[in-house]
Amino acid sequence: MTTAMGAALRRIQLGNALSAFGNGFTVPFTFIYVSQVRGLGAGIAGAVLATFAIAALFVLPFTGRLIDRRGPVPVAVAGTVLAASGSLGLGLSGSEAGVIAAAGALGAGISVVQPALATMIVWCSTTATRSRAFATQFFLNNLGLGVGGLIGGLIVDTAHPSSFIRLFGIEAAMFLVLGAVVAGTRLPHAERSREAIRPSEVDGAPGGGWRVLLADRAMVMLCVLGFVMFFACYGQFESGLSAFAVEVTRISPATLGVALAANTAVIVLAQFVVLRLVEYRRRSRVIAGVGVVWSVAWLVAWVSGLVHGHHVVAVAAIISTYALFGLGEAMLAPTVSPLVADLAPARMVGQYNSAFALVKQLALALGPAVGGLLVGAGAYTAYIAMLVLCALGITGVALALGRRLSPAHDLPRRSRVVAHSASTNAPVSA
Repeated sequence: MTTAMGAALRRIQLGNALSAFGNGFTVPFTFIYVSQVRGLGAGIAGAVLATFAIAALFVLPFTGRLIDRRGPVPVAVAGTVLAASGSLGLGLSGSEAGVIAAAGALGAGISVVQPALATMIVWCSTTATRSRAFATQFFLNNLGLGVGGLIGGLIVDTAHPSSFIRLFGIEAAMFLVLGAVVAGTRLPHAERSREAIRPSEVDGAPGGGWRVLLADRAMVMLCVLGFVMFFACYGQFESGLSAFAVEVTRISPATLGVALAANTAVIVLAQFVVLRLVEYRRRSRVIAGVGVVWSVAWLVAWVSGLVHGHHVVAVAAIISTYALFGLGEAMLAPTVSPLVADLAPARMVGQYNSAFALVKQLALALGPAVGGLLVGAGAYTAYIAMLVLCALGITGVALALGRRLSPAHDLPRRSRVVAHSASTNAPVSA
């Protein structure tokens, strides 16, 4: 990695951390704010949360093409401005139409920013450093969200609506800070990369576009894998799993907050330890290991429901469930996003990142709906069984994906070391 690449990457990571910090101020409190503080009811609050996902599904199919045509910097800056306007709108709007429109702007803005930042990280890293770059991003995201949520909880007061306006104002300001940081970042080889991309190469047929992506069997399998991962983990955190913990394990909402904190703590404390352990291992096998870890997590959650009469044991089990999910997340951070980037042709990095983000949003939209339906019907055993099967499916698909990956994609660090060693020891011809 060159000095210029390192400097650009540090700016991107700093801006990303500040944005996550601002996001942490509002994420835990949006539902309460809309339903209780603004008095719009739980139905409108649910519609606001659904609008985040719908907005993402609307903009992501076009975002990747725009990134590959115009470069990630202007797209990221536009996304931060849109997200800031949505956040500020949520803080100031008191009507149903106002909060839903603001949620749409916020959701669309964040959805544009994420693949643009991922593309910038790809441009500022090499195959050898990419896993660490994405692991650092994930670490800073969780640290920022955790610290922001902690400080936001100290500021917020449901008896004083102005305290919520401050939260959304801080979030909007952090998005604008991210935009300013990104706008001032000079990406290595950015001009050469943009010149090398002609619209015909991104749009369609012979050179790129959705047809090329869908013909890439490894990428399609990775998207299937991503859907199952986000459906079985992230899509359950704020819906089925939390409902199971409260209604079946019978823990208090305060204890649920401790469990969520344990999830974040494991990610923050274990991320770089896990990174050292997985850097020289096959990515597909590490992802397969995540499926095993999450299978155990769901089984532990099931046990917590069986022993709910023994309160201390049940609480320890449900906290362990969230901690195990955090361990799996820490294993995914240095493997999945770098693999998406490495599979992408140079001219289609933005489109590959956006396609994977689209799959993620689909899973995040369907996961709470399916989980909430089963838990709401009291089908708790079926709910846990479904998710254990999903987790085992992650293992199976990951191992199948590994058979389609080249050594350079599945084991990039070791492949690079072997290649370097071979070139160093090659005989010198006269």
